[in-house]
Parts: sequence; structure tokens; C-alpha cells
Amino acid sequence: MSVARTWAVALAGIDGAMVEVEADLSAQQPEFRIIGLGDRALSEAVQRVGNACANVGMPLPRRRLTINLSPANLPKHGTAFDLAVAVAAIATAGELSLASLARTVHLGELGLDGRLRPVPGILPSVLAAARAGAERVIVPHANLPEARLVPGIEAIGAVSLAEVARLHGAEVEIPDLPPVEHSEPPATAPPLLDLADVVGQADAVDALITAAAGGHHLLMSGPPGAGKTMLAHRLPGILPELDDAAALAVAGVRSLSGARVVSLSRVPPIEAPHHSASMVALVGGGSRVLRPGAIARASEGVLFLDEAGEFPGSVLDSLRQPLERGWIDIHRAGVSARFPARFQLVLATNPCPCGNYGVRGAECACPPMAIRRYLGRLSGPLRDRIDIELTLRRVAHAPGRSRGDRTSSATARARVQDARERAAHRLRGTSWQRNAEVPGAWLRDGPLAPASEVRRPLDLALERGSLTLRGYDRVLRLAWTLADLGGRGRPDLHDVGRALFLKKGIEA
Repeated sequence: MSVARTWAVALAGIDGAMVEVEADLSAQQPEFRIIGLGDRALSEAVQRVGNACANVGMPLPRRRLTINLSPANLPKHGTAFDLAVAVAAIATAGELSLASLARTVHLGELGLDGRLRPVPGILPSVLAAARAGAERVIVPHANLPEARLVPGIEAIGAVSLAEVARLHGAEVEIPDLPPVEHSEPPATAPPLLDLADVVGQADAVDALITAAAGGHHLLMSGPPGAGKTMLAHRLPGILPELDDAAALAVAGVRSLSGARVVSLSRVPPIEAPHHSASMVALVGGGSRVLRPGAIARASEGVLFLDEAGEFPGSVLDSLRQPLERGWIDIHRAGVSARFPARFQLVLATNPCPCGNYGVRGAECACPPMAIRRYLGRLSGPLRDRIDIELTLRRVAHAPGRSRGDRTSSATARARVQDARERAAHRLRGTSWQRNAEVPGAWLRDGPLAPASEVRRPLDLALERGSLTLRGYDRVLRLAWTLADLGGRGRPDLHDVGRALFLKKGIEA
């Protein structure tokens, strides 16, 4: 009996677990079987691996070959196990170095001709291998730029199975085959838009800067043409650049989505799904393979829902748990996955279905019940999780030629960066960095809790029932952000009053 071992990675959402691939060759009736709780794609690997090995001149022995994927109780899916299964199977015949196999992670799908095909999720897989202490990973040639983004592990790209076998000491001729390229073009970040393009909405621009400085969620209500979409698409341009960990997390989600990743983007992502998007498209899921939805792709950036009143209420309410937790758990029969959901939510809605309710000089033809039903899709629990509510009006004066009196994205980003540095310094020694992440109990009873006279307006609003305790905490977070923007060590009465005004809605 001959047993060979190597490694692969099983993904469950953005997290990966090391899987030991064991191959056992025994002198019994010829059979090739894969065990270890694999899906249908893994069961079909028997035929792919057998044909690929034969076509590169390394046919498998005509004996009983059993492949075990350990831990056996961990669900495994996808075709990325093909390469590990193939090299472990070949090694049972004594043609490969067992020591070399044991210190290498193999990821990739096999074609029938033995070429390696790119697979999604390479970046989080390699990241999981590096965290587990793996020394080396072999991936398809097309996935090599993505694998090299992970520090601390040697990444090798291979065109064919024969090339991988040669790396492990086999004496085999490498066929002259062209590499299988990625079908997707490299992902590129959208161009950043300048905040100076926004005309006549100075209060809204200030509120947007406040939202960016503290990581607060924002709701904008107003008629068509008031500038809601323009403001939302300029939010990523005033956010600080992503650090290494955040950039890797963003790239990992993109890789899981099937995008081609060749570099780490430092620009916070923005996702703007159409209002016809389903709940699965928003939160993620699938029937056999769980894929990240828009909220995971927006993690570390902005999720913008334009025409929020057109989204089904159930879809909007599915955001409530991710907004609180910062992650989303998806459960299906026999499989579960966790995806990040550290996004900044921006909602934009019209005041009614026709958009003219309350607009000066315009006539609204919507019946009262239609208006109530339209605005009712933004449920009370969802609105309670929004930090800033803006009511915008259309610009009443044509813009002049000068842009000097408007706030540019560069100026706004500098203010945001300075405010975030003040917050990070204040929160040093904790696990939080932005004001939006600080728990309410720490805000109310922690060492830096505002004095009772400063919190008096909030206490009165709580007593009257116009503010929930969750809203109370969100106003306190806003007050801290306003203090950071103003360079003050603690929120004062003006900061709390301004934060309460932003929470309840302002007219810009």
C-alpha cells in the first residue's frame, strides 16, 4: 500500500480551511473514488483527472485508487481540488517527491488535455494557506498575478499538469501547450468624481463629509434633479484610501465573484444595484455554490441604493442585520458561508412615486395612499439604523463659472482623514477605529461619555418617544464625528444639537 498527501483549500464564503488530500493505492479491483463530503463537481473530477493524467503521459495505475479529503465532515465544492487530487494520485506510483507534495498547496481546475484552468476564489484561498503556515502554493498560470498579491507565501504558476509534476521531481516531457487565459478582463476601479461638481447644496455637502468622516449611513430624500445621485457617487472620492488588510478583503470578494484580480485597488468600492435586484442579488447566495452579493462587494466601501422607494420592502429589510453586525451569514441545505458586510449605506428616494410631492411649482398627482405605501417601504427599523437624513430641494439658481467657492474632493478628503485620525487616536487600545463602530454602552457609560448637561437634548427626545435608544446611540456617534471635524476633544452641546438635527432630517 502506498499513501501520498498534499494540500488544498476549501472555501466557505470569504474564509478558507486547509484540506489534506490523501491518495491510497491498493491491490484490488480497479476503481477511482473521491470521498470526503464533496459536491458534484468533485465527483466529476474522477474523469477529468484520469483523462488529464493520461494525456500528459502519466496514466494512473490500474488498481484501486481512493482519494480522501480531510477533514471529511467539512463541505467541499468546486473544481479547484482537481490539481491536488491529480498530483496525489500520481504520487502513489512513486513518481513524485512526497516531501515536496507535503509542503505545497495545489489549486486549479484540470482540462482533459492536462492544462490548468483558472478558478474563482484564488486570493482568499492563498490567503488562508498563508495564514495556516503553508510555504508554497501552485496555481494556474492565469491566476498567478492574483496569488502573488498575498505576502508570506511562494506562489508558482503552471500551464499544465506535466509542469507541476516536473516541479515535484517527475521525469516527464512537458507538452508545448498554450496557457488557458482568464475569460474576464482585469477589474478596474471607476474614475473618482469631484465634489466640486455639486452646485448649490452646501448643507448636503457638509452632511456628506460628516458621513464620510464617521462611517455613518445616509438617507437622502428629494425630487428628481436635486443632486442625490451626484452626491452619492462622489462619496468614495472623499473616503480615505484602503489599507493593506481592507484592500485584500475587497480583492478577495471580487475574486470570489469571478472577477479577474491583478492588483490591489486602494479606492473604496461602490455598488449600486438596480431597484429590480432580488434579495439573493443583494445579500448573496445561490443554489449549489454560495456567491457574495452586492453588500459583500460593497464591504469597505459604499452601497448605494438609488430609488430606494422602488425596492421591495423585504429586500430593504434584509439589510438590517448586516448593518448591525458587519457580516452576513448565508445558510443553505448542507452548506453555509459568511461574507463581510462593512459597508456604508446610502439611500436615495423621491418623496412620492411621481417625485413632485412638496416641490414648489410642481403638481403631485399621487393619491395619499400611494405616497404612504411608497415611503412605507423604508420601514421604521431600517430608518432607525440610518444616522443622517437629508431632505434636498432642487437648485433654484443657475451656477456661475467659478468653482473656487465649492468644496473639492481633495479638500473634503483631507478633512475626513484628519477626523478619522483623531477618532483612531482616541480609540487606540480598542478594536474600533471609526465612530460608527463604537458600541452604544461605551458611548453612554465609557470613560469618554459626554456630561449629562451635554446629553440633555437627547434625554428629552428619548423621554418624548421621538428617539429610540438605538437612535440615541447613533446621535452620540454623530456628535463625536462633528467634534472630530471641528478639532474638539469632546462633543459640546452644539455638536449634540447638530447631530440630533441631522438624524431627524434637514432641508438643504
